Amino acid sequence: MSAPVRALRGVDLDVDGGELVVLMGPSGSGKSSLLKLVAGLDRPDGGEVVLAGRSLEGLGDDDLARLRRRHIGFVFQFFELLDDMTALENVAMAALLGGLRRRQAEERALAMLDLVALGDRSAAMPGVLSGGERQRLALARALANDPTLLLADEPTGALDTAGTDEILELLRRLHADGQTIVLVTHDPRVAAIADRVVRLVDGRVDGNGAAVTSSAGSTAGS
Repeated sequence: MSAPVRALRGVDLDVDGGELVVLMGPSGSGKSSLLKLVAGLDRPDGGEVVLAGRSLEGLGDDDLARLRRRHIGFVFQFFELLDDMTALENVAMAALLGGLRRRQAEERALAMLDLVALGDRSAAMPGVLSGGERQRLALARALANDPTLLLADEPTGALDTAGTDEILELLRRLHADGQTIVLVTHDPRVAAIADRVVRLVDGRVDGNGAAVTSSAGSTAGS
């Protein structure tokens, strides 16, 4: 039997409300693992994750799912859209899961599609959208529940220059409006818009970012 792989080692990270934090580091350094722990998609075997003032430790799957639906928006690198649903239905589904009634969910979905400049594509299926449009749709879906924290894993990694520019502009606008964002990237252009860049190497925070304190936010530790 092979030895277990420790993805993260003693990471302490606080994120202020309204802050845009970028996680960088080589492949395998633990960036995506940290995002999944913060989102409650994975559970740490040590340490604690605190989201919006509540510890995730000891929560059952149902409670964890409810907390995630209320507080987390997640943008995946490869979109993870529902291909048999329209753009509107993809976003409305997330709003429904967040607790809105159908009419409210559809209104919220339309507003989010307008926000990402896809209001005229609400009836389109994901398969006919460009890469940049699909990522904007994924971003609209992640915002459907008005999340406390927006997490994004390589949101421009599958995009060309034009698509990257679109997502960067959207992230800037969201940040300016006070959205708390933590994202993983290898792209220096994306890192340039951050309030703070945290570098991970071999599952540890590299350099002076090892311990950052704040009065409020999400804390991940392992």
